[in-house]
Amino acid sequence: MGSGQWHVERRSTLRNDSFVKESGSAPETGCLSIAVLGASGDLAKKKTFPALFNLYRQGFLNPDEVHIFGYARTKLSDEELRDRIRGYLVDQKNVEQAEALSKFLHLIKYVSGPYDSEEGFQRLDRAISEHEISKNSSEGSSRRLFYLALPPSVYPSVCKMIKTCCMNKSDLGGWTRIVVEKPFGKDLESAEQLSSQIGELFDESQIYRIDHYLGKELVQNMLVLRFANRFFLPLWNRDNIENVQIVFREDFGTEGRGGYFDEYGIIRDIIQNHLLQVLCLVAMEKPISLKPEHIRDEKVKVLQSVVPITDEEVVLGQYEGYRDDPTVPDNSNTPTFATTILRIHNERWEGVPFILKAGKALNSRKAEIRIQFKDVPGDIFRCQKQGRNEFVIRLQPSEAMYMKLTVKQPGLEMQTVQSELDLSYGQRYQGVSIPEAYERLILDTIKGDQQHFVRRDELKVAWEIFTPLLHRIDKGEVKSIPYKPGSRGPKEADQLLEKAGYLQTHGYIWIPPTL
Repeated sequence: MGSGQWHVERRSTLRNDSFVKESGSAPETGCLSIAVLGASGDLAKKKTFPALFNLYRQGFLNPDEVHIFGYARTKLSDEELRDRIRGYLVDQKNVEQAEALSKFLHLIKYVSGPYDSEEGFQRLDRAISEHEISKNSSEGSSRRLFYLALPPSVYPSVCKMIKTCCMNKSDLGGWTRIVVEKPFGKDLESAEQLSSQIGELFDESQIYRIDHYLGKELVQNMLVLRFANRFFLPLWNRDNIENVQIVFREDFGTEGRGGYFDEYGIIRDIIQNHLLQVLCLVAMEKPISLKPEHIRDEKVKVLQSVVPITDEEVVLGQYEGYRDDPTVPDNSNTPTFATTILRIHNERWEGVPFILKAGKALNSRKAEIRIQFKDVPGDIFRCQKQGRNEFVIRLQPSEAMYMKLTVKQPGLEMQTVQSELDLSYGQRYQGVSIPEAYERLILDTIKGDQQHFVRRDELKVAWEIFTPLLHRIDKGEVKSIPYKPGSRGPKEADQLLEKAGYLQTHGYIWIPPTL
């Protein structure tokens, strides 16, 4: 395949054609200014700038239109910032990308200043305005995107400074948008306070609350899988599904982030946002269209149907050695592992447990959705002990979808065995590079597509589900059980799964196919 053909095909895979058709929005024509606030921090270096470089390299950021501004308190020159991020953007030995890297880095300008002072943001506004004038953009037609790669504690002051000093006039089709990272608060009260402070300054259509799980390839595939395939439609309900697991596992601990992690814990860090967003896509009803608001309406309805979590359906864990980190209190009860069962009170899912499980320092690293079907009635082959049918969506690593099913074992005897129908992306789509989640989501913000971002009412209901449990944990009313690093987690978690109706398959292991 020639490089030109590859470039066109990659571009088409990232475009959201259905959104463009439905919204009828015309391409933006004003120049684009992207300001990365917190430009000297880890998030910006490891995620934001690499995503912007990949979008530039693939032709989604036009060098004749775009300019990128870094802003932080650290005093740096333009060249010093470029040197800081250079190593995160490309392998230095990759000669092919060296020219693109050089051109991209020269699109970056750095402005230093505090996060609560108009002086610094006025300098940022002047720098952006100079870029807009140099591109002959009409006043009000330019586009300004502010990416807050910052801790939420400074969101209110930063948003106030942007509103006061850096807004673009939007009377000629231009816009100002802000992207904010999780955590969006620590509980319902703090999240609502943060939402109110930002909401007083910006309209909901200008606010993009990013959850990078919504940018993952197989998460974005959920709506297509569910609503574009006839054979799933009659199966996707309580009559056929026994339980649903949404799992996040890491094989390493907090790795020097102990002090930060101890303020939040695994539920706030992973379950209340990433896994709950995946649950919405698994459980929601079909939206009336692919318009972002119609999709987000259905997600909110699912969350509103979740019944309060009971302590009997929660198991917390903390790996042994977690408190050895000098930044972690000796008496910390913060969970590094949690399994919790959510129950959805509606016609489709009544009685089906949704098991959300996340943990650090476990025996494997993966994120997956596991949908387990009910037993076959009248089992004439007596094969139920081998395991149930399961539909598994592997989000990371080794992206794949596979259906576990029972088949006849090859040979002269009538013996059954578990096998799979397998769609492994690395094998099926050889040579196709799956975009990073941040690439997709930043591109969506530029296009004005909020489908894969969290709406304010959605965030509120998500916190309503978990805040009572989190407060009980914070008070020490629900204790974390010690578990050994490199294990499956507390044995009580497996007992809870068994009690919820999950039947573990023994003797079957999915092996990603080799190329």
